[in-house]
Amino acid sequence: MSNLAKRTITGVFIVILIIFSVVLSKYIFTGLFLLITILGLWEFYSLLEKVDIHPNKTLGTIAGAFLFISNAFIALHIAPVELLLINFLLVFLVFLLELYRNIPHPFTNVAFTFFGLLYVAVPFALLNYFPNPALEPDVYNPTIVLGFLFLIWVNESGAYIVGTAIGKNRLFERISPKKTWEGTSGGGVLCLITAWILGMYFKELSVLSWFIIAGIVVVLSTYGDLFESMLKRSINTKDSGTILPGHGGILDRFDGFIMATPFVFVYLLLIS
Repeated sequence: MSNLAKRTITGVFIVILIIFSVVLSKYIFTGLFLLITILGLWEFYSLLEKVDIHPNKTLGTIAGAFLFISNAFIALHIAPVELLLINFLLVFLVFLLELYRNIPHPFTNVAFTFFGLLYVAVPFALLNYFPNPALEPDVYNPTIVLGFLFLIWVNESGAYIVGTAIGKNRLFERISPKKTWEGTSGGGVLCLITAWILGMYFKELSVLSWFIIAGIVVVLSTYGDLFESMLKRSINTKDSGTILPGHGGILDRFDGFIMATPFVFVYLLLIS
């Protein structure tokens, strides 16, 4: 089976799985993205071990999972906001446990443990608030999550298809030799068209808001892709993992999402 066929089959499966999880239940949605967060963190920490950096993989993954769960509980009105304070204790626990690991370059290990939490866990944790940015009781708007994800998928898929077909001018050759201005522009145009369609049917947000979110996605999703390419180049690896045939790893699939999510989250807070 060709890599394109694997990529297509895997991509379709991921899209269907996520759509069903978001639509069926807020708890299934939360559970699925908790799993993705855990896999993404473990993958990130495993990548660093290839270049002799040894973050606290176990504690980092546990702390990231709790960061996601605590924010999910707040968003679902299951627990009070004070639950978030436990995250500070887990952060300082990283300092304490590093004393007992007896591994070279302890401060580098601590720094990259924290970086994994910031880079991977925080964006996924913030996604919990998308269905209800104002934290109103008994409110769950799956269309906001779906719309955001549709924009991510259309932008990335459009950039890949257009870039493969007619791409010639390199966007950022030093970091990503295959990414082109033509592909990026094509993905951006399709993303904006999708925003207009979303505005017609997903009425929780205005057409203008969908256009603004699309603009954020086009810019930040592209930077997310470039940042992850820089990460992989710095450790001389092609893919972040092998869990997703044709795509690589969790970070390969969600790199644009990771960078765009915090910016869209802030925008949703401002208009809610």
